[in-house]
Amino acid sequence: MATTEEIKALRDDTGVSVMQCKKALEEAGGDMDKAKVILRKQSAAVAAKKSDRALGAGIAIAYVHAGGSVASSVVLGCESDFVAKNPEFSKLAYDIAMHIAAMNPQFVRREDVQEDDLVAARAVFENEAKDKPENIRAKIVEGKLDVYLKERVLLEQPFVKDGDKTVRQLIDEAVQKFGEKIDVVKMARLSVK
Repeated sequence: MATTEEIKALRDDTGVSVMQCKKALEEAGGDMDKAKVILRKQSAAVAAKKSDRALGAGIAIAYVHAGGSVASSVVLGCESDFVAKNPEFSKLAYDIAMHIAAMNPQFVRREDVQEDDLVAARAVFENEAKDKPENIRAKIVEGKLDVYLKERVLLEQPFVKDGDKTVRQLIDEAVQKFGEKIDVVKMARLSVK
């Protein structure tokens, strides 16, 4: 049975409701790391259920890195003004804007990648793999393309403040917490260099 302190610690780490934290800890046999994995899986399931909902509100947040050499902005959408005005939602948007400044993603999601970019990247990787055995060449090219996209797609990048989760997982956790669909609507990054 999970102690009150363990439940509180998990809630502080994840922001998920006390009851969900208690159930996750019980399912994990008191193991905090396993409980976090369970909650992460639940977050993804909750987000998938809400994916067809319309975004009717949101917030635009900017981040300027120390020294003013890099600035970024993000429009984070949600379903209601109630969530959009929540300070924790604003913090989520700010953290994502900071991530954009640090990691310089070029696309929000894979669907945003132009076919021309994929063709060009695939050609480079096919050239790199030309000396490999033919039976594994296609797998090598696909693997390199997957890594290439994960480095450039915001939602697939490891979150800069917690490399154990992606930006998508961070948003999925917020969906579970706020009970609404949340998504990145737009992003931009400006740099002196």
